[in-house]
Amino acid sequence: MSAGAAIVVAWLVWLVAWVMAAGWSARTASHHDLGAESPSRVLTLAALVMLIASYYPVGFALLWVAPAPVAWAMFALVGVGLLFTWAARLHLGPLWSGASAPTEDHRIVDTGPYGVVRHPVYAGLLLAVIATAIERGRIEAIAGALVLIAGVSLRAKLEERFLRRDLGDEAYASYRRRVPMLLPFTKFSGAASER
Repeated sequence: MSAGAAIVVAWLVWLVAWVMAAGWSARTASHHDLGAESPSRVLTLAALVMLIASYYPVGFALLWVAPAPVAWAMFALVGVGLLFTWAARLHLGPLWSGASAPTEDHRIVDTGPYGVVRHPVYAGLLLAVIATAIERGRIEAIAGALVLIAGVSLRAKLEERFLRRDLGDEAYASYRRRVPMLLPFTKFSGAASER
């Protein structure tokens, strides 16, 4: 099996498990404006289409062919990213929700993966997608990764707005000062949007 095929298998296993676990999410206490989520959802769908297109034999252009050691390193990063998403979801337990809305027992969780970044599911997905794009080496994959970065950034900022409103700006601001938004071990990720 090639590293590219192993990456596809990793994504498929992750997707099936993630969808199967959808019923294991908290009930939301209220719903936010779902229309506000539309731009990030459209960008995410577009990114998915571009990434899938990078696996078709006919495409725009192959920019590079990753040597086997690099390709396998990218597979390892995909695995790390996808495992990080699961660590975040499992750490939240019944507080996890697929919607950008507060759950019934909503509170700030700043331990585990949420002590590393404020949005560990998104951070893990971005790592996995960027590693996938590097292994693919095609314009469609790189474009898909860039579009997903934009979509996830929009969604994270939207969720932050909801969290500040629902949990109190002062309490959430303290968490934001301590923990970066998406890039682990950085003080600047999200800092510009916090001022």
